[in-house]
Amino acid sequence: MKTRSWIFLIAGLLLLCLGLSALTLSRGAPARYAQIVSDGRVVKTVDLMIDQEFTVTSQGGENTVTVSDGRIGVTAATCPDQYCVERGMRSGGVQIVCLPNRLVIRFLGEQSVDAVAG
Repeated sequence: MKTRSWIFLIAGLLLLCLGLSALTLSRGAPARYAQIVSDGRVVKTVDLMIDQEFTVTSQGGENTVTVSDGRIGVTAATCPDQYCVERGMRSGGVQIVCLPNRLVIRFLGEQSVDAVAG
């Protein structure tokens, strides 16, 4: 094979691996807990098996967070772009972020939490 053919083959394999990695990471395994971070501080850790709804208020604004059927999501927000609401309900994988309101929802595995804040 020519050198050029090898370069295309290696580049194709790298792109395939990158695509599969991104697909695998975006799905993520279902988490048992989620950590709510507002203004850089952990304000609450929730069990995703307990349905609930609460509002998180920060210097940036307000977010309504809903936990239902093992999934969590931002169901209402005062931010202008509403990207966090568009993410929908998630059970793991990539965290949910609302930059204007300084809110982050991180997913935790069952072994990662010693206690659940109420």
